Amino acid sequence: MAQSKQALRSRIKSVNSTRKITKAMEMIANAKLFRQRSRMEDNRSYASKLHETVDEIISSNPNLDQVYLKPRKSEKKMTIVFCSDLGLCGSYNQNTLRMVKENLKPEDPVVLIGTSLYHQMEELGYQLVNKEPVSSDKLEFLKLKDYMRMGEELYLKDEVGAIQVLYTKFVNTMKFEPVIDQLLPVNMENYQQKKTEEKPGEHVETLFEPDPETILDDLIPMMIEDVAYSHWLETTTSEQGSRRVAMKTATDNADDLSAQLLLEYNKARQAAITQEITEVINGSSAV
Repeated sequence: MAQSKQALRSRIKSVNSTRKITKAMEMIANAKLFRQRSRMEDNRSYASKLHETVDEIISSNPNLDQVYLKPRKSEKKMTIVFCSDLGLCGSYNQNTLRMVKENLKPEDPVVLIGTSLYHQMEELGYQLVNKEPVSSDKLEFLKLKDYMRMGEELYLKDEVGAIQVLYTKFVNTMKFEPVIDQLLPVNMENYQQKKTEEKPGEHVETLFEPDPETILDDLIPMMIEDVAYSHWLETTTSEQGSRRVAMKTATDNADDLSAQLLLEYNKARQAAITQEITEVINGSSAV
């Protein structure tokens, strides 16, 4: 019985130590979530204004002869995939990997931002453009811009027919879902639908110089680069949110397990005391 109590004390101590770690990680993830969410929301002002300008040009000129609006002959798709550098974030990375398996072809070029899925995707035979893992936590806009420029060149040469981003959408602080967003070619149907939904008197026409095609030559690359950056910010926000939820769940489970073990320990201790008292009484009776 004493050995059982000693084993229970050891387990309780181990669980409490684990709880301290998960609680600390939960607090760190919560702080990072707040910071990343602020960055994500701050970027929306610039992104929304850029989108509005492109929306207005395309919706006002439905017959534009612009290379970024035309489908390409190539059936290949270049995909930028965002994942995390670290684990302990629940099903965050596995959901991304599941989307990769369901939607991406191994022969299509992939840029993987994040180190946690790099070796898994190598083993699955995906054609990774970046031959070395790229850290998601230390990613800079200029680095991401270089990958986007490379994708644009492949698109203009008709070596790929589309450029898309697989990222984790931040729905709320408890829900995160992986989605794929096609950046090129620009989906004209969305703009035509927006134009149809506009009510009379809501739209003021703007004149663009030198001409819409020339403006879009510079504006669309800027827009898709900013969209990719926005998706990265949203992904990192989702990562911290998912890690916070996972660590909170682990902390709660540690609390429950610690309470159960403490109850078992008290029962074992009470049984040992009862046995000792019984032995004393029986010894007294024998005398």
